[in-house]
Amino acid sequence: MNNTIKCQLNHRTIREFKEKEVPKDLLEKFVEVIQRTASSTGMQTCSVIRVTDKEVKDKISKVCGQEYVARAPELFIFIVDAYRNNKIAEEISGKEFTESHDMDRFFQGWTDAVLAAQNLTNAIESEKLGAVYLGSILNDTNEIIDILNLPKLTFPVLGVAFGYPNQEPQLKPRMDMNLRLFENEYKAFDNYKEEIKEYDEEMQTYYDLREANKRVDSFSRQVISRLENTLESRAKILNSVVRQGFDLKTEK
Repeated sequence: MNNTIKCQLNHRTIREFKEKEVPKDLLEKFVEVIQRTASSTGMQTCSVIRVTDKEVKDKISKVCGQEYVARAPELFIFIVDAYRNNKIAEEISGKEFTESHDMDRFFQGWTDAVLAAQNLTNAIESEKLGAVYLGSILNDTNEIIDILNLPKLTFPVLGVAFGYPNQEPQLKPRMDMNLRLFENEYKAFDNYKEEIKEYDEEMQTYYDLREANKRVDSFSRQVISRLENTLESRAKILNSVVRQGFDLKTEK
């Protein structure tokens, strides 16, 4: 097995980091990895904001509801960026392009951002550093937009905080791939409760370091808890997408 696959199979979320800076040469490599990530139709419709200002980090940490975000040595925020290409087109052609506002452009940028964040994380872990994805920046997208001064036709997707690990979490159990990998068509099961019985039991042997010495609940109970405790701001996220200038073009 090659080292790339070994790193991927050993992926763990790291939330506590040593007080040690990431060397400049490594950061430059990581940025190059982001640059070389595949991009839809080559349009490179995502951008990255490296957050170095402590006050800005603190504000983002409060949106995330995760204090360790403020202490992370490095914090990259990945965004949809249709603004740049729209400006390029307008300046060169001398006309406006309503197409820049459509959802195709939005989802191209969203996909580009996610791919770049994953590529960055693979690179980070290959250098024996650790990282945590921060989907929690979407807890209040309007606040993140204000904090980062994002113009129209941009949108926050996710963050990646990283540095040298200061913890060694367990490898988190995953459900059997027979529930996630299908051939030719989607497979619906008659009894999901029975299908995940062993996984439920396995999850209850896992310790999440966010709650030291406490085993987590079964996966099925976690699913229910997530559905019962949906954040209203995240449920209404499309309103923020529209405020950023994107046109949903929904059919009534």
